[in-house]
Amino acid sequence: MKIAVCIKQVPGGTNVQVDPVTGVLLRDGVDSKINPYDLYALESAFQIKNQVSSEIGVLSMGPPQAKAVIKESFSMGVDTGVLLSDRKFAGADVLATSYALAQGLKAMGEIDLIICGKQTTDGDTAQVGPEMAEYLSIPHISNISKILEVTSESLTVEADMGETIEIQTIGYPCLITVEKGIYSPRLPSYKNKLKTATREIKVLTFDDLDDKDEKKYGLNGSPTQVERIFNPPKNADKEMLSGDEAAVGLFDILKKRKII
Repeated sequence: MKIAVCIKQVPGGTNVQVDPVTGVLLRDGVDSKINPYDLYALESAFQIKNQVSSEIGVLSMGPPQAKAVIKESFSMGVDTGVLLSDRKFAGADVLATSYALAQGLKAMGEIDLIICGKQTTDGDTAQVGPEMAEYLSIPHISNISKILEVTSESLTVEADMGETIEIQTIGYPCLITVEKGIYSPRLPSYKNKLKTATREIKVLTFDDLDDKDEKKYGLNGSPTQVERIFNPPKNADKEMLSGDEAAVGLFDILKKRKII
């Protein structure tokens, strides 16, 4: 079985800057890491591989420095990696991002199972996985909290739908998005890091994709336009209350601010 896991490089902290013209994050020179939800997707793939013979590949979209998260995935046990990178993809909203990733997956060849983290910490939309499945015309299940059974033909999973827990079986090819905590992600292996240090990461550009309509990618393909985005002001003001009168003082402050 061939498994593809979509991973993303996200800012490693909260100190990020925004392009005042385009409204997109400025990622150059910013400390980055693998999107935390994608670590659960990777571990899900490894657990499935333990039960059904599989090859695990990762796909990431971003600038050349995004190769770092692919190399990190190699040190966890991933077999192959592809980076989708082209300036034509820059500034994409969830729709254009989903379309570009779907095209990248098609370029990777036949895939039985696509696994995504539920969402990313820099976007929090939880829309990209399902939209990719729609573009690929394959079934999908989101919010998976447990994988109950794995066979060579299908998966049986438990999906957390908020008010209900649903048990569903889905056949391949398909796409799933997993919840935080589905498994405990493994740490990178130093031995694997050395072993995979020279492993090739295939880079796909706009010219490598089947659909070369530039109106479907990047800012051109994004119907969602950011009118204004800015860093929230930081407020360091604080007031310390102590002693027997602390409760009364806190009550007075909350009442004065009309919180209660």
